[in-house]
Amino acid sequence: MNFIQAILMGIVQGLSEFLPISSSAHLVFTSNFYKVFKGIEIVQSSNEEVFFDIMVHLGTLIAVIIFFRKDIMNILKAIINAVKNKNWENNEAKLGLFIILGTVITIALALPINEIAEKLVYTPSIVGILLFITGLTLLYSEYKSKKLESKTDKMTVKSSILIGLAQGLAALPGFSRSGWTIATGLFCGLDRVTAARYSFLLSIPIILGASMVYPLIKIDIHEALQYNWTAIIWGTIVSAIVGYLCIKYFMKFISKFSLAIFGYYCIIAGIATAIFFTVYA
Repeated sequence: MNFIQAILMGIVQGLSEFLPISSSAHLVFTSNFYKVFKGIEIVQSSNEEVFFDIMVHLGTLIAVIIFFRKDIMNILKAIINAVKNKNWENNEAKLGLFIILGTVITIALALPINEIAEKLVYTPSIVGILLFITGLTLLYSEYKSKKLESKTDKMTVKSSILIGLAQGLAALPGFSRSGWTIATGLFCGLDRVTAARYSFLLSIPIILGASMVYPLIKIDIHEALQYNWTAIIWGTIVSAIVGYLCIKYFMKFISKFSLAIFGYYCIIAGIATAIFFTVYA
């Protein structure tokens, strides 16, 4: 892991975590493009590369927490008041429960397919195909959403379960987490802003859990001392800054425009990368 590679991947993570284009796919592509052009064989990533991937995800977690800090505080206060008063009619309190439910559903689906997801990291051509499928999903969700006579800003148990399943499925690199969760929200009749807001808030416990659990069970302290910490720290900072700006402008974008442009991008990028890595990897 060198400094330039870390900065580049920090930018990629910051942009692609919240845009519906699959951050995991773009990290896989960026890392493997780098290896192809450097003449390095595409084999299992080093522990340092895996740890760096966790750290740049932590950077984007910091970004979403800072951006939605008021929402998070309002949800926590609403839940505390609901527990005290034994009254869960408050919409923010309900949203907190829906985030918990969606997280449980995500974990239930993501854990069984995690081993498959880890192996796909070393087959970028298949990741490209999954990104292509994400593009089709985004386009179809926009088509279905436009067919609905009315849209809602209220989450339900059904929508939180379905969006949780979508997030669990997005453990597979190429299946965009934000793309699949927002698309599922549109399928459920949510407006774009509500679907995006819930998608970003739902990402917090999952990214936080992964960032805390992985180092505890897989990181060798003696090996970690040899990592390029300057590159890792700067990559994390860059992912946080880029991620925050991405959320800020994406929320403005999605309130006015459709996801179609991201759908077309995923289709083109998916086909191009699948062909490239099939031929050159």
